[in-house]
Amino acid sequence: MNIEPDILARAENLIALCKSKGEMIATAESCTGGLIAGGLTAVDGSSSVVDCGFVTYSNEAKHGLIGVPQELLDTYGAVSEPVARAMAEGALIRAPLATLAVAVTGIAGPGGGSDKKPVGLVHLACAGKGRPTLHRRRVYDGDRHAVRKATIIDAYDMLSEMVGKTD
Repeated sequence: MNIEPDILARAENLIALCKSKGEMIATAESCTGGLIAGGLTAVDGSSSVVDCGFVTYSNEAKHGLIGVPQELLDTYGAVSEPVARAMAEGALIRAPLATLAVAVTGIAGPGGGSDKKPVGLVHLACAGKGRPTLHRRRVYDGDRHAVRKATIIDAYDMLSEMVGKTD
């Protein structure tokens, strides 16, 4: 499988940065369906940096696999800041070796949007052991492919930002 060159270049840079700082990554993905982890593992030597990935497309998977509280899902919906934060923090707790975890949940389209939560809305969160969790809310333009690609790029950027940070 071919990974787009700009995604692969970002993944390579992130892998090198994490190696240099002794960081290990876990992913918790909904709207990207494993593409964040897929891009990372396309890089030679990624096994020294990538611990695991959770594809939690359904609310049941978010709750059962990475411990997102049902109350958050019921109150805010899957595509929300509280759920993205809980996904990242839950993945970090459940990943045996990870020091960092990134999570994404959104509406890639073409359907599924509403006035409050339009197509292209994505919440991203990045958690790190001993560090405050970061969050970003984005509304991306374009089709499903464009939304997912932009989400992957932002996820890699968030992980890079978190590397080496301390409380």
